[in-house]
Amino acid sequence: MLTNIPKGTKDLMQDESYKWQFLENKFAEFCALYGFKEIRTPIFEHTELFQRGIGDTTDVVQKEMYTFEDHGHRSITLKPEGTAGAVRAFLEHKIYAETQPTKLFYKTPCFRYEKPQSGRLRQFHQFGVEVFGASNMIADAEVISLAYKFIKYLGIEDLELHINSIGCPECRAKYRLALQEFLRPKFDELCPTCQSRFDRNPMRILDCKSEICQDLVKGAPVMIDYLCDDCKEAFEDLQADLKALDIDFTIDTGIVRGLDYYTKTAFEFVTNSIGAQGTVCGGGRYDNLVEELGGPSVPGVGWGMGIERLLMVMEANGIEIPKPSTSDVFVATMGENAKHYGLKLVSQLRDNGIKADLDTLQRNFKGQFKYSDRIGAKYTVVIGDNELETKLFQVKDMDNSTQYEVKEEELIQHLVEKVNA
Repeated sequence: MLTNIPKGTKDLMQDESYKWQFLENKFAEFCALYGFKEIRTPIFEHTELFQRGIGDTTDVVQKEMYTFEDHGHRSITLKPEGTAGAVRAFLEHKIYAETQPTKLFYKTPCFRYEKPQSGRLRQFHQFGVEVFGASNMIADAEVISLAYKFIKYLGIEDLELHINSIGCPECRAKYRLALQEFLRPKFDELCPTCQSRFDRNPMRILDCKSEICQDLVKGAPVMIDYLCDDCKEAFEDLQADLKALDIDFTIDTGIVRGLDYYTKTAFEFVTNSIGAQGTVCGGGRYDNLVEELGGPSVPGVGWGMGIERLLMVMEANGIEIPKPSTSDVFVATMGENAKHYGLKLVSQLRDNGIKADLDTLQRNFKGQFKYSDRIGAKYTVVIGDNELETKLFQVKDMDNSTQYEVKEEELIQHLVEKVNA
């Protein structure tokens, strides 16, 4: 073999793809119930978009992005998350000039260069939603509700909602001073990356993955104690809205999220069933991001949900996604004339919405019946010279192994009715 799959990536094979199709279809259905419309953005963008949007002091930008120079000497980055690209599209297509709010959802691959481990790949996939133009906390409650209802529909019970407020630039300035004061005596013990963040963005130190830095920030002041009146009121409104929706939550002052664009609301859905990598869905509000990327002042809120992790949680909770049948009807043929008749029959069945297949390996009848059973066909139609001559076709019900005759002119309608019964 010439080469193996790149480290940190995974093939999605035919025995798993149906699970993804099921989740993608259900996610789209739930988004439609909430009035969201789909958006699809490129898997790569100009690097500056992520540097300005995500923040150049974050782990994502400093350590994890797949960045390269294209043939036009432009710096290009494979998208590490979905929000920045959605905001760029919102601005570029002037959606802000239309009636607000704008509700968007997407399914997208994302790319981050980090150590591969359970639930964390270098190419991973996300569901995401974004709401632009709504400053009221009811928008935050709505996007949280969408995630909550979708997760509950899938049958997952081992999941908790954690919420926090990380304030706005006004109250964050006061918190920054308090955090620096707490960390200053420990400065020399911080990792080199966090030392570089001390003056520029000390909040990013709270999100450092280094165990040493995590120990050093224990007991640090929390943002929620420094909220301005507006942010405090917004956080109280969010809690009241969630209670109105009967959505249980825990206030978790440790949530800061790994991206700089968040303001006010930050939240995560977490589980204990998949080990340390327990965050399945995370998001929050980003009221300044559109303006920071060159647009008008438009508030926003949204979340991203890891599809691989979602599947891991479902598996850990013993939740099985129904496996669709590969074939409704298999047509077994013997002889040249029967082969041509079988080709026409499967075509007509497919035109009627029936999943139909026939032998392409020239097996004998016994081999064809074995194959029909292996692919899970509900019915097998036998076509040979005798059937073509008498215009009576043998149909075998594969579930109970009964076999009976059906007239040629009734065959297609009979199979359609049987399969759809």
